[in-house]
Amino acid sequence: MDSVSTRVASVDAEQAAGGVWWLFLVTGSLWILFSLILFRFDYTSVSAISILFGAVCLAAALEELISIPASHGWWRVGRVALAVLFTIIGIVAFVHPGNTFKALAAVFAFFVLLQGVFLIVAALTHMIEPLWVGLVAGIIEIGLAFWAAGDFGHKTILLLVWVGLSALVHGVMQIVLAFHLRSLRVA
Repeated sequence: MDSVSTRVASVDAEQAAGGVWWLFLVTGSLWILFSLILFRFDYTSVSAISILFGAVCLAAALEELISIPASHGWWRVGRVALAVLFTIIGIVAFVHPGNTFKALAAVFAFFVLLQGVFLIVAALTHMIEPLWVGLVAGIIEIGLAFWAAGDFGHKTILLLVWVGLSALVHGVMQIVLAFHLRSLRVA
């Protein structure tokens, strides 16, 4: 009976979120715009990359905080933990923008690995519909994490590509979620 009430609460939360489906469309579009901006510029400074990375982490923390009211149980705890972690990583990126590329890549690898695992678990527990979108996005992000963890001869531009790809994947996920929520509202 407990799992039935949890599933009903989940469906109710999705239907309630259907009223603000456009908010996910806007945030997804902003993530994609951010990734396009990153791909347009040729940054050669680790400081500039670190500041951009800090902005991505703080935006991800804000997004997790916004999602907390729609989450229940351990998912709520997970979102709070991710928001705190993303905030800490974002602040560190702003405070120490001159860190070496290896340290920045390690932080980014950890960030993307957590986000990828979270996406796969959310897809497997049917929090992300359709299932394949969450699985593909999670696998891509975990692949980016392992790529970022490697040593690529201090090529700063690679970190920019990793941050841009992560923002692009996140934006696509938000847009897919927006249309899924919209379909629940219309149905």
